Amino acid sequence: MRGRFAPSPTGPLHLGNLRTALVSWLQVRAAGGEWLVRMEDLDRVTSSVEHEVDQLATLAALGMRSDIDVVRQSDRFALYYDAIATLQRLGRVYECYCSRREIREAAQAPHAESDAYPGTCRGLSAARLAELRRAGRAPALRLRSDGERFGFDDMIAGHFDGAADDVVIQRNDRVPAYNLAVVVDDAAQGVTHVTRGADLLASTPRQRLLQQLLAIPEPRYAHVPLVVATDGTRLAKRHGAVTLVELAVRGVPAQRVLEILLTSLGTAVGSPNDSDFAIEATPRAPWRAQDSIDLR
Repeated sequence: MRGRFAPSPTGPLHLGNLRTALVSWLQVRAAGGEWLVRMEDLDRVTSSVEHEVDQLATLAALGMRSDIDVVRQSDRFALYYDAIATLQRLGRVYECYCSRREIREAAQAPHAESDAYPGTCRGLSAARLAELRRAGRAPALRLRSDGERFGFDDMIAGHFDGAADDVVIQRNDRVPAYNLAVVVDDAAQGVTHVTRGADLLASTPRQRLLQQLLAIPEPRYAHVPLVVATDGTRLAKRHGAVTLVELAVRGVPAQRVLEILLTSLGTAVGSPNDSDFAIEATPRAPWRAQDSIDLR
């Protein structure tokens, strides 16, 4: 088994990130496998080495360290461009000139069925494409789906079935997009088990399609329920002390945070290395952190 935790180094890790990382780490340790950390720093504007160093130190404070050298997505663009070229040869890529506003408005139209991209640029004529190019508009690249649906058994969420839509695989600034990069990296790094937040569950069918088209292995998935505030909304900075440093200032040391997180997972408090952790037993409901820690 090889699992991974792949944060974006855009700020400090909060309790939700740490709980997800811990589930992944415990799963791998219980199976005697390898655990790796990958930095998803595709956007160099919002990512920084300082945040990366801080995130790795936070994980280490809870006893979690990558078993191999940390990989950065910003160093791997050539791999992503190769994958895009493969998809282009398959006839599965088209240029998209829609702005975010246009996509948002299309999704909010009265007859829109979902928030999936409606395919506005799918059938642009050669004349229209030439016109847009002459105007100097830079296109994003989208995957041309064909109505594919994918069902799979998630190790925490249970059976999930969903459609793959025309997801962006390269932004209009030529930066590869998340859904493409993540499947390429998981395959290249031999990741067999992907454990991540439940907010990414709906993205999995898109990634399944990319894996199928690129003829790369499909890992097993486990989507961890989110950490929420008392009002049921996703835990955020506005809810108070949500990072390890902030909690330490309030007198909650790292070891105590680890114990609280383990308890929230129904795992015995002690040395995580000795845990008989079973990921299938992870609670399926969101965890209200404020029931265990005063975040005010």
